[in-house]
Amino acid sequence: MRSSLYFTAPREVRVRQEEVPPPGRDEVQVRSLVSGISAGTEMLFYRGQVDEGTPLDTNIPSLSGGLRRPFKYGYSTVGVVERVGGGLPASWEGRTVFSFHSHESRFNIVPAEVVPVPPGIGTEDAVMLPSMETALSLVMDAAPIVGERAVVLGQGTIGLLTTAVLAMMPLASLVTADLLPLRRERGLSMGADRTFDPSRPEAVREAVPEPVDLVMELSGNPRALELATRLAGHEGRVVVGSWYGNRALDCSLGEDFHRKRLRIISSQVSRIDGFLSPRWTKERRMEVAWNMVRRVAPSRLITHRTPIEDAPSAYRLLDENGAEVLQIVLTYPED
Repeated sequence: MRSSLYFTAPREVRVRQEEVPPPGRDEVQVRSLVSGISAGTEMLFYRGQVDEGTPLDTNIPSLSGGLRRPFKYGYSTVGVVERVGGGLPASWEGRTVFSFHSHESRFNIVPAEVVPVPPGIGTEDAVMLPSMETALSLVMDAAPIVGERAVVLGQGTIGLLTTAVLAMMPLASLVTADLLPLRRERGLSMGADRTFDPSRPEAVREAVPEPVDLVMELSGNPRALELATRLAGHEGRVVVGSWYGNRALDCSLGEDFHRKRLRIISSQVSRIDGFLSPRWTKERRMEVAWNMVRRVAPSRLITHRTPIEDAPSAYRLLDENGAEVLQIVLTYPED
């Protein structure tokens, strides 16, 4: 038997018990150890802020269908291979692997859809791989230049990891913003020079006294885009990594946007920029992401660990008490 998480209605998830078939000839069976809940994309699905029929994910085979409740979701699971199909070498058994798989305690999958966790990387760091790859992709799209002034709006998990990557670069200044004190504090610990509360105009002016070259909009709040256009200097870049779902974009693209000739760049991890693609593959980017996992140790952003059976409480906590939460992971019993 396995425990599988289903999204059954807006703001409702349920854990169901299911039979687990044996792995096919060319499959492995993975027993999950931990899976990560996305506070961005996944919460849009949880809150019902994505339209019916929207593809769950066009790049993950297990999530290729359209949104029809009930559905399984999630894309960050680390587990151990406990059974191997007859067409595969027995050496797969016992390996710790990462998979872009939904939340469930056991699943069958072809080896091409798992990634062996490199030696020296712990389970909780490995489960943060998608967030680290996203942060890396955002920075690659932003293409920061030595000596630039940068601002990161939003210090959730993705924003914090993006801050950590940018902090390794020789920028003139790196400033972060978030409405929540916990996240502002974490931004400083990830390498930001200073931080501010974007709801306080005086704090904005003090933290960003002059126009900046690069603004990363990672808050998930549609209204933040307007602030981004105000902070960016003439012909500056605004990189939008937020997905707003079906929420209306309440943003005035007035004089700041028009006269400053700003560039607004959409960034999404599923593709590599065409300028880079002749040299960069997803495999190359994944290798760099693993190295960044080693350097940053992203498991330090995990604030809550919840057994899969209590998953509904984890989603409610993330939805209703964001001031106390950064990253929640689901844990799975050994049975």
